This record gives sequence, structure tokens and C-alpha cells, in this order.
Amino acid sequence: MIPLTFRLATPDDAPSIQDLVQTAFRAADTRKNWTADLELGRDFSVELSSVLNTIKKPNQGILLAFSGVTAGGAPSENESEHLVASVEITKKGPTRARFSLFSVRHEYQQAGIGRRVLAQAELYCREKWGSVIFELDALSTREELIAWYERQGYEQTGMLTSFPVQLYPDLDLSHDLAFVEMEKRVEVEVQARA
Repeated sequence: MIPLTFRLATPDDAPSIQDLVQTAFRAADTRKNWTADLELGRDFSVELSSVLNTIKKPNQGILLAFSGVTAGGAPSENESEHLVASVEITKKGPTRARFSLFSVRHEYQQAGIGRRVLAQAELYCREKWGSVIFELDALSTREELIAWYERQGYEQTGMLTSFPVQLYPDLDLSHDLAFVEMEKRVEVEVQARA
């Protein structure tokens, strides 16, 4: 198992996060209906100012995962600062948190990193904000990714959010795109009072 360390992003991390997210969303992936949509991905970008705003806002942030080894298991050049994954976290209310722009560096995919980052994001939001309901969405065409989220305990809410087609004027949409809203509720342990 690849060792990981986690921390919240600082403004100095913004360029690395921008690169990670854009690289992850643009990467080719041979798994059908998983994460790759090269037509969408090639135009995907995230502004540095947007990353910085997320980092600086109260009740919001970006959780980062670092590894001291390469995907092949060799020590990385900078053992403590090899960014492999990130996820935006947002407090949505007294018991809710939302995850977005979940990104894993392509060469680390299929190594269990995503599952561990998602679990760490849930743990962080529970401990920091008292969140027990977690929200996220997935593109409707990514059936295998939706199934993966379901295996992590997320359920489809039945709500769909329209895909912002105006941001992709050259995109040839042969099918309707939408974001499938998903949610996970966790049981809260009640401690007996003495």
C-alpha cells in the first residue's frame, strides 16, 4: 500500500493543485464509463484564482494527499511533498459537507488512493465540522464512477443538476449530460452519559 499523509492546502499549494486537477481531468483512461471523457477533458481548466479562493474561504478548503514514493514504489525526489490527490471540501450546514473536484494523479489511479482520500475527507469533516451527511456529484455518463461511489456508501438522491453546456460551445453532445447528485449518511455514535 502506498503511504499517504494528509493536510489542508495553503495558498502556496495553489499552482500544484491547479496542475493536479487539470492533469487528472484531462488524462486518458481506458476504463469504459469511468472518468475519461477526452472531449470534455481536453477543454477542462480550473483558474488559479478559483483554487486560491477555495483555500482562503472559511468553512471551505482543499484536502491534499502526499506520498513519499512514486506510483511504482520508488522513493520520490521530494519524499514529503509528492502531491498525489486532492478534494475540495465545503461545509454546507450544521451536519452537511460537500466534496468536489476530486482528483487523483493518473499514475496513482487504481491503487486505492481515491478510497483513502474520500475516507479521510469524511473523517476531517466529521471531526472539524460535525458533518454526518456527505454530498458529491458525478457526470451522468460515468456509470462505473457512480458505481464506485455507491460501493463507498453513497446513494443517488434522484436529483440531477444540468451540465453547463454554455461553457463548452464546441462540444458535440450526442447525449444529455447532467450531474447525478449523491449522498452518504453516517451513523453517529451516542456515548452514554454518566
